[in-house]
Amino acid sequence: MHPTLITLTTSLLALAATLPVEAGERIPSNCFALARNAAPDRILPAAFTDPVDADHVRIHYIGHAQFAIRAQGVSAVTDYAGYLGNPAIVPDVVTMNNAHRTHWTAAPDPRIPHVLQGWPQGGTPAQHDLDLGGMLIRNVTTDTRGRFGQGALADGNSIFIFEAGGLCIGHLGHLHQIPDDAQYAAIGRLDVVMVPVDGGYTMSTDAMEQVVDRLQARVILPMHWFSGASLDTFLADIGDRYPVVETGGAEIELSQAKLPATPTVLVLDPALLP
Repeated sequence: MHPTLITLTTSLLALAATLPVEAGERIPSNCFALARNAAPDRILPAAFTDPVDADHVRIHYIGHAQFAIRAQGVSAVTDYAGYLGNPAIVPDVVTMNNAHRTHWTAAPDPRIPHVLQGWPQGGTPAQHDLDLGGMLIRNVTTDTRGRFGQGALADGNSIFIFEAGGLCIGHLGHLHQIPDDAQYAAIGRLDVVMVPVDGGYTMSTDAMEQVVDRLQARVILPMHWFSGASLDTFLADIGDRYPVVETGGAEIELSQAKLPATPTVLVLDPALLP
């Protein structure tokens, strides 16, 4: 058994068996369907470039708001700021938000086939619906307060949703407002949500917890924390309602069969891609 193998629960619920799928054919997700309870049996960290089972998704927390996501031979990086740690790894797609330079870069690696900007271009809100076979990437825009007191920017932030391995994974970006009903409807059901927990640069801890409560994703991944104090505050507050698991690593693998039966916070330790 791997030394960092983590058992999240001893009570398991069986899911119907998933039929095999050919590489590159995305396993259908239920992002707009009602959530189904399932319990994880384990979460196993692995090397990011290792093969991933067809019904699994590998998530690696690079740092700040950057996550690397890999499923069915397709890899993506969220809030890409230009440096991943290993120049040999070239994602198929990167998403960016322009709240701060730690969420985007003006000079992305030219080898990256798809660079998705999450802010308006020429006054037109960002709109993405990119199907790469094994992964579908779409976005829902929200307003931002603007930078350095320069005023609000309509549709300045994008919540990117990644549908892969039968899972719906949402990255809230640099969220400055509680989404309205229409935005929640556009997001749909999420299995995994990446949540900024800085306590003020985006939203207050209380406001961010309201978003987490509304989304009811089975896996909650904190991000966008600095010294760790804001992370501790978030965990202390939300720990009264949801289990908190310190994974002790930067990487996890998830599938529908490994999702917690109730929302669970998994804390990943940031690390560049080796």
